[in-house]
Amino acid sequence: MASTDTPVDKTERDSGAERDRGQDLAGLEAGLDALDAVQTRRTPFRQTFVQKILPPVTAVLLVVVVWQILVWAKVTDSYKLPAPSTVWHEVEDAWLQGTLLEYIWTSVSRGLLGFLMALAIGTPLGLIVARVRFIRAAIGPILSGLQSLPSVAWVPPAVIWLGLNDQMMYAVILLGAVPSIANGLVAGVDQVPPLFLRAGRTLGATGLRHTWHIVMPAALPGYLAGLKQGWAFSWRSLMAAEIIAQSPDLGMGLGQLLEAGRTNSSMSQVFFAILLILVVGIAIDLLIFSPLERRVLRSRGLLVRS
Repeated sequence: MASTDTPVDKTERDSGAERDRGQDLAGLEAGLDALDAVQTRRTPFRQTFVQKILPPVTAVLLVVVVWQILVWAKVTDSYKLPAPSTVWHEVEDAWLQGTLLEYIWTSVSRGLLGFLMALAIGTPLGLIVARVRFIRAAIGPILSGLQSLPSVAWVPPAVIWLGLNDQMMYAVILLGAVPSIANGLVAGVDQVPPLFLRAGRTLGATGLRHTWHIVMPAALPGYLAGLKQGWAFSWRSLMAAEIIAQSPDLGMGLGQLLEAGRTNSSMSQVFFAILLILVVGIAIDLLIFSPLERRVLRSRGLLVRS
């Protein structure tokens, strides 16, 4: 049967199809723009409080409640499991005596300085291992082995070599943290797409410029993960050194405080030292590494809200 459409009907139908295709393309472009756009709107404090602050606070309160219930139930002797109030009294006494901040600063200053030295050594070492095939074949397995070696194993030889001083502490920190930082950077460089490297060379970035402007920015996520692990190893290595190495010249850090509690058979002092060690570790992560991680993710469009 012959079609009865008039030229006017065909024109209207064609124009309607063109209009529909135009709307589809406009919608697709709007969707792509929405995906590409990174929302920089600040999260309301109430939402931040509910999502990020309230859960850990609730978990801590739950631990304290369970702890107090165990004390009331007398599951063990009081000198083995002191009440939370007894540990809090240790905190108050240290604050009133002016020694609380001294304990913290003695260990934190050592830990941060040792970590910065490990950063200065581990970063170029990681770049060399990642970029030079022969050195990677020779040193790569050694770095992996050193990373898996417990930090406490370095304390006895460090004491024998260097004596009971701060140099011994820093040596233990370096031996524990440098392999983690170097391996983290090696892993980050390995994950850089070869296309980025070729594009950088095509644009004229060679030598140090190629490393600084192409390799390091592309390897930043893996490098940052290595830094976080390096800090964890630095802190753990320092605590092991402070617990084992005891000398009046070394001052009273958190590790020495923990060992003093064991020597005095004071579980409240032991719990007090453990609490401070945990608080410092969490504070460093929240104040330094978490903001860095958010900044890296936001720069890559992977963090929707700041």
